[in-house]
Amino acid sequence: MARRRGWNGSPPADDQEASRRIVEAAVALLAQTGTAISISDVAASLGVIRQTVYRYYPTADALMRAAAIASVDDFLDRLAEAVRGIKDPAAAMTEGVLYSLDEVARTPHLGILLSEPYVSTHSGAIASDEAREIGMRMINRFDVDWAHYGYDDAALTDLVEFTLRTMLSFFVAPNPQTRSRDDLRAFLNRWLGGAILAQNRS
Repeated sequence: MARRRGWNGSPPADDQEASRRIVEAAVALLAQTGTAISISDVAASLGVIRQTVYRYYPTADALMRAAAIASVDDFLDRLAEAVRGIKDPAAAMTEGVLYSLDEVARTPHLGILLSEPYVSTHSGAIASDEAREIGMRMINRFDVDWAHYGYDDAALTDLVEFTLRTMLSFFVAPNPQTRSRDDLRAFLNRWLGGAILAQNRS
């Protein structure tokens, strides 16, 4: 049972609610600051001591990861709306990647598995089962008939990994400021899009 003090005068009913409120506080702080936050920041916003947060999330990395996961569904809903009606797989994936890069730049907690400084010590997470599962959820929301373009489950899994690795490259080496958004769209559509359409010719 969660401790019955602190919490700005409104203690949680149980551990599940306590964990949820900690993650919600972390997401809200990340959205406000646009930068990494500490356990102390989250504890202060909830009116509890750091040890209370550590009870549920023993490290800042664990909390940041939970905050990222909590944001995934909302992000995927907005991404699906951004690519709605695009049936060409190359165009859909190009717009999906562009949208994802923009969103992570604006709301860094969404890119907690990808962006700096997290990527410097945790880049293996990009190929994790969790990352692939999120990627599969993303492309399955596209209005693309993947089977028509030669994609079975195995090919889609490979496409997800390839796209995730492409996105990771932009976090490690950001898009040059001299390249416009339209130029970046053309670049992605030529190379990423070309690889996607090649599946139908294999």
